[in-house]
Amino acid sequence: MITLHALQYSRATRVLWLLADLGQPCNRIDYDRTEAFRAPETLSKVHPLGKSPVIEDNGEMIAESSTILRYLTAKYEDDTHTPPPGTADFWRHEALFDYVEASLAEIALQVILPAFRGQPVPDDAKAALDTHLDYLAKAIGDGPLLFGSKPMLADIQLSYIVALLARFDLLADHPKVAAYWDALQRQPGYIAATRSAGPMAPPA
Repeated sequence: MITLHALQYSRATRVLWLLADLGQPCNRIDYDRTEAFRAPETLSKVHPLGKSPVIEDNGEMIAESSTILRYLTAKYEDDTHTPPPGTADFWRHEALFDYVEASLAEIALQVILPAFRGQPVPDDAKAALDTHLDYLAKAIGDGPLLFGSKPMLADIQLSYIVALLARFDLLADHPKVAAYWDALQRQPGYIAATRSAGPMAPPA
């Protein structure tokens, strides 16, 4: 059985969501955040950078949520969380999947971190985020999710960043993305993951 090292309020919920969709159990080891909202030192004993999520499987240790999600779909021979290989939608999906951490996360955190600290959000950071949320709204299209009504890996990957943006009321000017967040929260895998491990974003 896979062991998942799961930090509270973290990207680890993405992994739990996919495992729930696949009907696969895991041995979950939970780690609470410190009072400063950082990962505890004990995670550094699991991964040199103190990362979460990290999974262990057959003696291998795998980090980075995008890699873990791809690993799990390969391990369990799942073809339901990506469009058909070789199609235009498949490559659009791959681009969106990688976009989350390669492009969106850095921009989003420049707004989320000041909001989390109760500080004013810099105008240039908010403008940059608005540009990305407009891009995301176009990617959602007719919705309710990125590729219709069924969640793909890219939806699961996006969920954590969108959850944080919603937590700090940063979707008010982007109704299509807010509706997308509502749709994500109705997915059975999301519901199972958050019931098991708690919410993705810290409570108010």
